[in-house]
Amino acid sequence: MRSTPLCPRPGLALLTAALAVAVGCSAYEPFETLPDLERQIEARLGSERGGRVEIPFALSEQILTEAKPFLAPSGSERDRVEEVIDFIFSGLDLKYSLTPTRNAAETFAVREGNCLSFVNLFVGLARQKRLNPFYVEVQDYQRWNFKDGVVISRGHIVAGINIDGNLRTYDFLPYRPKSYRDFEPVDDITAIAHFYNNLGAEALIEGDEERAESHLEIAVGLAPDFEKAINNLGVLMLRQGRAEDAKAVIDRGLGLHPTSVPLMSNLARVEQTLGNMERAEELLSQLEEVNETNPFFFVYRGEIALSGGDTRAALEYMRRALRTDSEVPEVHVGLAKVYIALGEIPKAKHHLERALRLDATHDEARKYAAMLQGGRPRSGSG
Repeated sequence: MRSTPLCPRPGLALLTAALAVAVGCSAYEPFETLPDLERQIEARLGSERGGRVEIPFALSEQILTEAKPFLAPSGSERDRVEEVIDFIFSGLDLKYSLTPTRNAAETFAVREGNCLSFVNLFVGLARQKRLNPFYVEVQDYQRWNFKDGVVISRGHIVAGINIDGNLRTYDFLPYRPKSYRDFEPVDDITAIAHFYNNLGAEALIEGDEERAESHLEIAVGLAPDFEKAINNLGVLMLRQGRAEDAKAVIDRGLGLHPTSVPLMSNLARVEQTLGNMERAEELLSQLEEVNETNPFFFVYRGEIALSGGDTRAALEYMRRALRTDSEVPEVHVGLAKVYIALGEIPKAKHHLERALRLDATHDEARKYAAMLQGGRPRSGSG
């Protein structure tokens, strides 16, 4: 698939080239108004909880006031898209920050955000200019976090617009080569569920279980078949010591998504917690058979081996991850952990440097680099 830049302007290095992809969604339905969305949210969550849900692409009064000259919906679709991109990256000088995920108003106010933050702002501004943007999940690139023996999952969301019958996508992921192939446009309700799942995943990683529960229940309530939110809710329950509840939630998720790597991985962990070791090993063996091309899975297995003191197996899994994809920061962080355990510090430093070249904001890479340097984590920028 050939990349076709829609707005090849200097200084926009963090923007993915727009991809022209023939898809069957060129007649995308008009979008709901904000009041219509609010009614749908309350219908799914109830008036009390639904009333607290924010629509992440809604524009604030600050945006409407400060961006008023730019928001006039004039010119062709292509010209208006270029104006949105130019405004975000040149006018606002938007910077990449891995966390936290922000809504459009917050992203505009602080001038930084991650991929989903960028899409929230892009969608809000573009719709104000009478364009028809929507959220698109990239199916062939998923982001996992392995922490405390469980897999926390988040999708990768880009912005999409149909122009001349083709889906053009716009991204804000500074360290990843843009070779995506499999896209799935999602409706606004599902997009909001992605937003709350991101918030819930971040809270889980930070250890804030109360905040995680609030966000993940919203995500699952909005999109009951949303694999990643179901997975993360199961992780939360396991963290809370509710292994049987976690098993029930994850089993339901696997009924909907029987080949889900995070769900199967976490079910193995749940079975270990419940003492069902044979079932856990059976699940891990099944996973290994179907994950020859997924670097995150090998990192996951390497982490499990390392936590069990088997550094030789851990090193082999991390090397398999590296052979699968050498451009993923987590792979190099995983190798660094193994080399630290082996006492091979120069090799650990090498892989931490590689990880930070790929993503200067990566928290774990910064933490281990600072540990080896005997100092504080260095600041990173996207």
